[in-house]
Amino acid sequence: MAQIPDQVWNDKEHTMNIFSKDHFVKRCLMSAIGVLICGIAVGFFKHAFFGVDPFQSLMAGLDALIPIKFGTLYVIVNVILLLFSLIFDRHYIGLATFINLFLLGYVAQFSLETLQHFFPAPALYLRAIFLLIGIGVICFASSFYITADLGVSTYDAVALIISNTWHIWQFKFIRIITDVICVVAGVGLFLLATKKIDGIQAVVGIGTIITAFFMGPLVDFFQVKVARPFLEGKSEKQPQ
Repeated sequence: MAQIPDQVWNDKEHTMNIFSKDHFVKRCLMSAIGVLICGIAVGFFKHAFFGVDPFQSLMAGLDALIPIKFGTLYVIVNVILLLFSLIFDRHYIGLATFINLFLLGYVAQFSLETLQHFFPAPALYLRAIFLLIGIGVICFASSFYITADLGVSTYDAVALIISNTWHIWQFKFIRIITDVICVVAGVGLFLLATKKIDGIQAVVGIGTIITAFFMGPLVDFFQVKVARPFLEGKSEKQPQ
């Protein structure tokens, strides 16, 4: 299951309930809505102008170093991560994975363009509000589609596999490590490609640092407090 390993949630009764009509409909809704809301959150995050999230930091560094179109590069990197999941635990590939691949980018672009239309030059305080909204909403939405267990993004799958399949530390700590690796690699690749500090804000900023250290724990918090109770129902017995 797509959750932290110290709260095992895979007993036989639960496994049988996964495919019950009620739970399956809930999972589909949680996957679709969770991913689409993530796209909206990315728009807020980008319009805050405080740096991109850790995975996009890596992508920005690769984009500066490798002379191919960003769209093509993005597909290549995600295919590599998809192969990682298919080899080690294909259970994380599902509905949400493909919604993420084909729709999240368009939703994020629509969200960003809408914000740019209404707030073409946001003041510093408004940018800070956008950043907080973006981080909070993306963590909340991620907890829903991860808990739905119908697939996750190829990047999310890496930390989940290391945590739940290989049983190396808790998800929140693994996520911090993978996020930090992406940020460091992105900055390093950008500097290697450009040989200058100018434009480094395209790779890393305060928003990047915040998400690198707090996104994992926040997703974990929303999973335990909101997403799992929503899926199972408040009246049902929660896993120990």
